Parts: sequence; C-alpha cells; structure tokens
Amino acid sequence: MVQIDEPVDARLEAAEIHRRVFQSGGPAIYFANVKNCQFPMVSNLFGTMERTRYLFRDTLDQVCRLVELKANPREAFRSIGSSVRAAWSGTKMLPRNCRRGPILDDETTIDRLPQLQSWPLDGGAFVTLPMVYTEHVESRGWRGSNLGMYRVQLSGGDYEPNREIGLHYQLHRGIGVHHEAAIRHGKPFQVNVFVGGTPAMSVAAVMPLPEGFSELSFAGALAGHRIPMVRRTGHLPVYGEADFCISGTVDPDRLLMEGPFGDHLGYYSLAHEFPVMRVDKVYHRRGAIWPFTVVGRPPQEDTMFGRLIHEITAPMIPSVVPGVRAVHAVDAAGVHPLMLAIGSERYVPYERRSLPREVLTQANAILGQGQMSLAKYLFIVAEQDDPSLSVENMDAYFEHVLARIDWQRDLHFQTCTTLDTLDYTGTSLNQGSKVVVAAVGPTIRSLPKQLDAATTLPPGFSDPRVCLPGVLAVRSPTARLRVPVGGATLRSFCESFGSDDSINRFPLVVLVDDSQFVAEELRNFLWVTFTRSDPARDIDGIQAFVEDKHWGCRGSLVIDARCKSHHAPPLEPDPDVSLHVDALAAKGLPVSRWL
Repeated sequence: MVQIDEPVDARLEAAEIHRRVFQSGGPAIYFANVKNCQFPMVSNLFGTMERTRYLFRDTLDQVCRLVELKANPREAFRSIGSSVRAAWSGTKMLPRNCRRGPILDDETTIDRLPQLQSWPLDGGAFVTLPMVYTEHVESRGWRGSNLGMYRVQLSGGDYEPNREIGLHYQLHRGIGVHHEAAIRHGKPFQVNVFVGGTPAMSVAAVMPLPEGFSELSFAGALAGHRIPMVRRTGHLPVYGEADFCISGTVDPDRLLMEGPFGDHLGYYSLAHEFPVMRVDKVYHRRGAIWPFTVVGRPPQEDTMFGRLIHEITAPMIPSVVPGVRAVHAVDAAGVHPLMLAIGSERYVPYERRSLPREVLTQANAILGQGQMSLAKYLFIVAEQDDPSLSVENMDAYFEHVLARIDWQRDLHFQTCTTLDTLDYTGTSLNQGSKVVVAAVGPTIRSLPKQLDAATTLPPGFSDPRVCLPGVLAVRSPTARLRVPVGGATLRSFCESFGSDDSINRFPLVVLVDDSQFVAEELRNFLWVTFTRSDPARDIDGIQAFVEDKHWGCRGSLVIDARCKSHHAPPLEPDPDVSLHVDALAAKGLPVSRWL
C-alpha cells in the first residue's frame, strides 16, 4: 500500500488518482489527508488478482472446495482430507450474535462522510463499496436477510441533507423481495448500509448466491471467522466490525430522482426515480477508514470481483444448467451486454451435428438464471465441435463462431423483454431485446483477414478496418436521430449490396463512429459493438428475409454500433482535474510512479 499525505479532494481528484494507479497495476492507496473531511480513505484494495487472492489466502481454497462439493457431492469421498478442511470452513458460516461492537463507538452525520464523486456529471457524492443489509418483514433474522452492493447516493438531487439518501437497485435483486413484501404489508422496511470491515463482506455482497442462501454465511466462510452481528432491540443487527454504518428505513412507496452516475458499462446511468432511505443514525468505529472504488469503462477494480466470482462459481455451472460446460460474462463489453457459452449437442449423436438443438435449450436455461438473465447477446457453441475451445480465449471463440454460423438459421431473438437498467440501447428504461447466436457443426467458410481491394462502400461510409478474422468495422455517418442521415441508415447500407458482393466474405460487419479505434484492439471492438446496440433494432443484414416469423440474412450480418441520441453519454474525466493530478505526479509523491 502507498500513502498520500498531500491534501486530496474527494470530488473527482481521488477517483482520477485511483484510475491511474489501477491502470498502471499499482498498489492499494491510502489517502491520509482528505480535504474537508476527518476520515481517511483507501482504494484499490482489489486492484490486481494477485492482491485479491492474497486477501483470502487462508480460506479461498476451502471456499472453492465447498462449491465443488455442492456441485458434485461424490467428490467428497475421493479426497477426505480436503473435504474435512472444507467442512471445517463451513463451521464459520453461522453469524455470531454480539451485544457490542466497535461500530457503535461513535456517531457522525452524512455530510461529514467522504463526499466521493468519481465523474464530472455525477449527480452528487456516492458510496461505491456499500454493503446494504435488509431482512424480510415477515420473517426477521439473518437466514432470510440480503446483503447486496447497491449504489448509495449521499448528496445532490432532491434529498433532504443529512436525513435522506438514495438507493439504486432493481426489484429482481434480493433487496427487491424485501421491498415487495413491505409494499404488501404497507409499512417501511429497515436498512443498514455498512462500509468497511473484512473484504469478505464486500465479495459476499456482489456474489450471485442462490435465493435463500445468506451472504453472511458466505462471508464467514471466506473471512475464516463468524461474522459478528450486534443485536439491537427493535432494529436491524449491525455488522460489528464495519467502519461505518448508515441506519434507517425505506418507505416502499416513495421514490426520488437518483443519479446520474458514471457506471461500469463506461457510460452514465441517467437520473431516474429510485427508493429513498430515511437516515436515523450514522455510526462509525474509532479510527474508521472509508474504502471506495471507481467504476467506468472496463477494466476497472470491479473486474477483479468478476474474476474472483468466476473462479469460485465456475464448477457450479454444469449442475445449475445441465449440459453447459462454461459461461463467460465478458468484462470488456460491460459484463451483461455479452455472454459467451459452451454447451453440448447430445440429442442425436449418430447424426452429423449441423443444426443447433440442445444448445438452444441450454441458452434458454442460461437466460433464466439470476444475473445471467441480463445477457443481451448470448453466443453459444457445442463442446463436441472443438473440445479445446475456451470461453476465455475470445479471439479463438469468435473465429470458431464466425466460421460456422449460418445467419439464415442461427439467430434467435427475444423482443420486448427486460434489459439491464444501466443499458440505454433499448426502447426505454429496463426494456429492450436479446439475441441468442448458436453456432454448431463443421466450418462452412474461411474467414478473411484483409479487405478485398474490389470492395466498395455506399456514399457516406468509409475507412473499413478488419477487427478480427471475418469482422469488418466501417466508419458511418453520425447517428443523431433514428431517421436517414444523408440517405445512409443501417437498412440503406444493407440494401446497397447484393449476394455476390465481396463484402459478404466478412460474416460480420459493424457500423461505427470511429473504425480505427474499434479495430485497434479486441477490447475496443467488444465495448463498442455490444454496449452501443440493441439486437432487435440495430441488427440487419444483406439479403435479409423473414420466413415463418424467423428473421435471417443470406449475406453479411450488420450491427449498427454507432452512438445514438437516446444513448447515455460516455465517461470522460474532467480535464482540469487531470492537469492537477499531473502536477501532483510531478511533485515526486510516493504514488507518482503510477500516475
């Protein structure tokens, strides 16, 4: 860890320093002197996978073993020693009731907490590593509790200072079950927002656990000790070793505008109505330190959360979705917009596998599972076609798909459905479409790696660039509105070509604002293509057709991935703050080498 004793402003400056240190692979950062605040801050605790694994060096193997045993109980008899160790870690899963804890040492107010603002257009100060604890109004107690990482707005908007804060969560989350129960009973429900404490609590708060499985239990196993919860008559229990706890209630029928907020897709989530928490108390322990993170276009520190979760849960996938060998929510594409999967085709093994069958059943099962249901583009292939293929090797995965895909048959849309709240490519908030891309069987084409000199583009389109074998990015007129721009729209582009045109050698064409940027590296292609398009509205194709209500195309598939007027703006740092951090770097501070 590196310490900064120079005064640092929690508004924009701390986040700018954090982003630079993270991108440089630097250490955790201790901000000892936060302007206008008595509390120091710390960030980048999970900044590398090596550091993240080190935090849980004594327990991670046993937790992974517990997950493996749940996925395949027969394995317990093959390695008695590791099974016993896993069972011992299971004894830490019962929270410990306490009468007192350090968290109740002192009290403060919301305005005295670090007022962290990460991006210039954020609607106020936010808590970025909160652990939001609730219990069911019908069955109080930790067994029916929920601990989730839902963002918390401390200031701005129409919130009454020091008395109200905003909670951003979707009703399909665990806290939403408690919210819905409170609506049925017509009364407020209690909420505690914890900040700080063992890192295991932060991981538990983002862990996609089965409904009914307590995050406190998982946190105990990962921390290696029972989680102390201080009981309070008539109130929710408080995590005894937290650094801070904001305690209050939510009126389930009251909403206020929350946001904007620079989010993990790399764009702002805009202001919308979300629940309001009425603040009763703000507790903190002596010597409290405020941990935070910064989200934005991936990769960021939360990328390490995703990787850790994948390491822990990967063995569970075949038992949760039978036949599925692996899934990968692609971080570079903002996680939820793009998911890659490897399934299996076993229905008629004596036939030549050229038609997706079982993988479509598995795709539907994936889209019915918890957070995986938020996937917007789901690609799935059959393990039998290449047993060595990995969902982590995205270059090879896309080549595998594009060499086999038949656009006349292998696209399966879901329209007028739910979409991630943070994704603004759809028709309105929480609404949009999904597409399953299923590629099964032998290769049907070779993929071009360079553009044919004979390929011509319609007027207004230019600078074609090869992103991957078989993928072409084309610079296109700015899509300010969903009307023709100089006669050049997605449809008119597709209608400019026939089935014999050389552009069809590329099975996938992407219309973009800056083809050079998109083709520079794989992460740019993934981010632009899948965060700036809605499948039903932004997919078209050359020689497109509809047959028996199935859409397909005989030539190239074309995705319109331009920025559009209804999209949220991308995140950009404040230039004056960037210059100030440059000046800090020039002072030769301990952190300068990473700035």
